[in-house]
Amino acid sequence: MNAKKRSRVSLCVLALFLGLAAEAEPTRITVQTEAQGARINPAMWGIFFEDINFGADGGLYAELVKNRGFEFPEPLMGWSKLSPGVAKGRLSVLTEKPCNAAAPHYLRIESDGKGLFGVANEGFRGIGVRQNEPYDFSVEVRGVSGSPNLKVELYSSEGALLESVELKGFSANWEKRRAVLRPSATEARAKLYLLLDGKGSLDFDLVSLFPANTWKRRAGGLRADMVQMLADLKPGFMRFPGGCIVEGSDLTRRYQWKKTIGPVEERALLINRWNNEFLHRPAPDYFQTFGLGFFEFFQLCEDIGAQPLPILNCGMACQFNSGELCPLDQLDPYIQDALDLIEFANGPASTEWGAKRAAMGHPEPFNLKLLGIGNEQWDQQYIDRYARFHRALKEKYPEILLVSSAGPSPDDRHFTFAWPRLRELKADIVDEHCYARPDWFFDNTHRYDNYDRNGPKVFMGEYAAQSDKVVSVRNRNDLECALAEAAYMTGLERNADVVRLASYAPLFAHADAWQWRPNLIWTDNLRIYGTPSYYAQQLFSRNRGDTVVPVKLELPSSNPRTDSRLYASAVRDDANGEIILKVVNPSSESRDVVIQLEGARSVRSGATAVVLTGGKPNDENSFDAPQKVFPRSFPVEIKSPMFNQAVPPLTLMVLRIKV
Repeated sequence: MNAKKRSRVSLCVLALFLGLAAEAEPTRITVQTEAQGARINPAMWGIFFEDINFGADGGLYAELVKNRGFEFPEPLMGWSKLSPGVAKGRLSVLTEKPCNAAAPHYLRIESDGKGLFGVANEGFRGIGVRQNEPYDFSVEVRGVSGSPNLKVELYSSEGALLESVELKGFSANWEKRRAVLRPSATEARAKLYLLLDGKGSLDFDLVSLFPANTWKRRAGGLRADMVQMLADLKPGFMRFPGGCIVEGSDLTRRYQWKKTIGPVEERALLINRWNNEFLHRPAPDYFQTFGLGFFEFFQLCEDIGAQPLPILNCGMACQFNSGELCPLDQLDPYIQDALDLIEFANGPASTEWGAKRAAMGHPEPFNLKLLGIGNEQWDQQYIDRYARFHRALKEKYPEILLVSSAGPSPDDRHFTFAWPRLRELKADIVDEHCYARPDWFFDNTHRYDNYDRNGPKVFMGEYAAQSDKVVSVRNRNDLECALAEAAYMTGLERNADVVRLASYAPLFAHADAWQWRPNLIWTDNLRIYGTPSYYAQQLFSRNRGDTVVPVKLELPSSNPRTDSRLYASAVRDDANGEIILKVVNPSSESRDVVIQLEGARSVRSGATAVVLTGGKPNDENSFDAPQKVFPRSFPVEIKSPMFNQAVPPLTLMVLRIKV
């Protein structure tokens, strides 16, 4: 949207604030400003990371070379032979005398010296590079015969040379060689070339290319713009590493956190559960190198101010796949993994696992408070396994709050089976999931009004409105879905004494390599944008408040020709003396609302309104129009505790009022 169009939209919205568009019979919202409602968990609104849609390798983990260690089952996947002109040679993947026994495969390139000969790496749907920015290249290399030089080059998708450096003088022993590449142009789909110049052969392993400008400029770190999008959400917690990848399609493919720490080159490759999950969206090159492992997850949580919420396998493979079970009498190693993880996160450096954390550069504890047991398992086999984890963990670490599972649906037979049994076990928090059409979210804003206040608390751990249906490639991240989620979130907020945590899912998706939609944030190799759902989440998280205050919503008498839906919740920010009122109007008409701040003696100046709105329910953001649906802030003049406020159509509005 150009500047003139944005200005016109802003003026239209401001006009609605001034009441120029109003309905005959107003809606009334009464906010009991002095009532002592539930205290809101400071970590209530969070994020859920799963390595789906190339969220880690090819995404958040900033490595640009795919299959850098030649450890994929097809060891040259991602690589192609280059033999321009008359040059001839041979490529071999070998394991004799490897650079690292934990990842034994390496590539030998042999050239006849009659020209350049070597390989190209395609990256993750291409390699994204920016003009004149530094990129750190490194490789483990060993001379085998002759004395060829090595040309390291970047080429554009059209074949233009972007950068070339030459390395010389290789010994007969493995050694790490480095170079800095500065491409002459910005390119989203570059390729990396390794070319032998001269007769002879060289061995290669751990071929790597990282942007120097990673998050906090950590070498081998995370993609900075993706982390910034997470930090901008102000999340209270971060759940990781999933999701279904925690379970694996069978237990040999489950996520094992101990294999994701320590030296990166020793972290064993694992096929990603989403590699072959969907026939309609296959991803045969989707593997996990675990450069983003549990240490990096904890570090990321610390960086963005989010409480860590790791999820561990409970001895069950994904029940949508094999449903393989670890026998109950063989469950101890799984439970020990959980005990050791708590020590890794919180133990002093004098303990076995605390020492491993300290050796990785973090002597101080990560202050873990939450731990999930299983992802979305169901029925008696889960209850039996959760009970054993619960007993062992509470005996040693009673202060750790455990998150249990109620299955994949918010109301099926698995759900109704799980809740009474988890209540009997005195579970701390129960994880509920829901992917459904927008109407489900609009219709369930009162879902938690009648939950048992003395039972387990709720983690709404995965939810997202589906514009079409679950697992449909036609799902869109549109405004209607965002408003449905926002309406539902008003119900979560009103019931903050029951709902202690909530997170949208999935988090990231690569535009050229996704398996599932919708998603909160979309990326390609160079760009990123937040969806309307992202900004709805952001408005709740950034306007969390400290205490829920009751809201009475009085709608006008029904008119069959009028969409009278309106949703609201309110909180008090104790430090700033503000009432924060959230109102969702999903209809196509403006709503004239009379707002009564009951109990407030006066209103101070400086009130603000933030609106997230658009012209049509199916409005979306995109790489070319990343702020088509974007929150806009306006000052509003409120002179008394009772005032009129127009709420534009298709809008989430947040009012911050000093009382």
